[in-house]
Amino acid sequence: MSVVLQVRDLQKAYGGVKAVQGVSFDVHAGELLALIGPNGAGKTTCFNLLNGQLAADHGEVRFDGQSIRGLPPRDIWRLGVGRTFQITATFASMTVRENVQMALLSHHRRITSWWSRATQMYATEADALLERVGMRAQASRHCAVLAYGDLKRVELAVALANAPRLLLMDEPTAGMAPRERQALMQLTADLARDLGIAVLFTEHDMDVVFRHANRVIVLAAGELIAQGTPSEVRANPNVQAVYLGSGATYGATRD
Repeated sequence: MSVVLQVRDLQKAYGGVKAVQGVSFDVHAGELLALIGPNGAGKTTCFNLLNGQLAADHGEVRFDGQSIRGLPPRDIWRLGVGRTFQITATFASMTVRENVQMALLSHHRRITSWWSRATQMYATEADALLERVGMRAQASRHCAVLAYGDLKRVELAVALANAPRLLLMDEPTAGMAPRERQALMQLTADLARDLGIAVLFTEHDMDVVFRHANRVIVLAAGELIAQGTPSEVRANPNVQAVYLGSGATYGATRD
């Protein structure tokens, strides 16, 4: 598998607090890499460094071989890096289709096109993306009336509108019922495999992590303390001590 994201010696401190300390890892095309760790481990800070929302103090971030450290989020997004958030970021007053159309307008740099109505542009393309995430039947419904699990699927379709090579997913299953969590991550895994998208996600539900991640990396106090297959990470004594607990058992893995 080709390397899509390369992170080397990434560092970020706030005064005397080292939020991220010398973190290095790769994410490959078509794989799901889980980033886990206890609260305060530095997961969100790491995501924000990769996405350009925070400036790194030191280190290198390369996307498809190109350095993106220091670029603003908009430029990183235009290169092909998508992101979903712990709290869904859809427009409640707009329909499902219109949310995806807005993302497509931005992707095609037509967001200020005054000569056409936005609702008439890229509708077919939007419906195709909604079909991929299982939301085509609800394309005309407003996001304000959707169940939370359906909103997560819409947000995924919005992220796919940019044709990303890399997808950053921050707590993608937060607030969802167990069955919805597994369904969303299986959908994500299928899309990653079929489209060759590299996926880096944070997650607190270890059943989701160990069932769907191809590899797992673990942060604690800003440092990378373990990485490997789900089975390797689950059996790691350091991970058990600082996060999982020595008696932790979870569902089936995808090694």
